Order: sequence, then C-alpha cells, then structure tokens
Amino acid sequence: MLEEKILLHATLVFLMKPKKILMAKKARKIGAGLWNGYGGGINEGEDSRVAAVRELEEESSLHTDPKDLEKVALIDFYNTKTDGTKFICRVHVYFATIWSGGVKETEEMLQPTWFYLDKLPLDEMMPADREWLPPLLAGKKIIAKAYYGPFQKELLGVVEIKEVASFD
Repeated sequence: MLEEKILLHATLVFLMKPKKILMAKKARKIGAGLWNGYGGGINEGEDSRVAAVRELEEESSLHTDPKDLEKVALIDFYNTKTDGTKFICRVHVYFATIWSGGVKETEEMLQPTWFYLDKLPLDEMMPADREWLPPLLAGKKIIAKAYYGPFQKELLGVVEIKEVASFD
C-alpha cells in the first residue's frame, strides 16, 4: 500500500525543445505509472530553483543551472488523506531549454520520452496536470489550485487557474 506522505513544498521541471517536452513515467509513490516532469521535495532552507536542479539531476542525470530555469507556474495542491485530514503542497513549476548531459532512466523515473506538444499523453498523466499543463505550453504563466482526494487519484473540484504576467 502507498504511504501517505505529507509534502508541503516541491518542484517540477519540464525540459523543452521547439514543439517538444520531455517527460518520464513515475516508477513509484504518488502518480506511479503516469507521465510527469522531474521534481520532488524542497529541503528545509533550500531555494526552489536549487531543489529543482537537484531533483532533475537525481531523476534524469541531466544538469541545468538554476538561472536557466523559467518559472511558469505556482500550484497549490489541496490534498485529502484517507483519514480525512488535509494538507497543501505548493509546487514551483519550471521550464528549462538549456541543459547538459544525456537523459537516463532512473529508479524514480522510467522511459524518458520526448512528446510533441500537440500529442501529449493526457490520459496517462495526473488528473490536474491535464488541466494546468496545456496553458503553460501555450506560453501562459499561471497560479493554480487543485483539490485532490487520497493519493491524488481523483480531483475533488475544478482546477482553478489564474494567469499572471510574471513571477519576478
């Protein structure tokens, strides 16, 4: 059975090429078997950009510089656990177009694959991602809220998306 971990601060990075996005299948934990970008928890005292670079390296063997990350979204995931308690995980989402190294499959992320932006595997992604990722790929920057049931398997309401000019 999945452990119900409480994660309050996290990052997510998508590598971008013209008309393409890199995703991999999560091997375990929440979202196992689904396509996603690279990311994870932010350690105490760690900057979100530094955490994003660390997670990208751990999960793909690729490296980018924190200054080369473009913040494209800030998403609050309102999570309900099986016992009914709730917590919010704030996720900083970044795009990167500059990186080094060759992408590798890791214990956490399988089958790294470049997808054409108009051929995303939306039915094989986390439910909320299907809502907030397309606006980002259309060039928008957003602040969003998504409400999930246990293990983020089911959305409990509409994903709220607000466009912003920037995060500077």
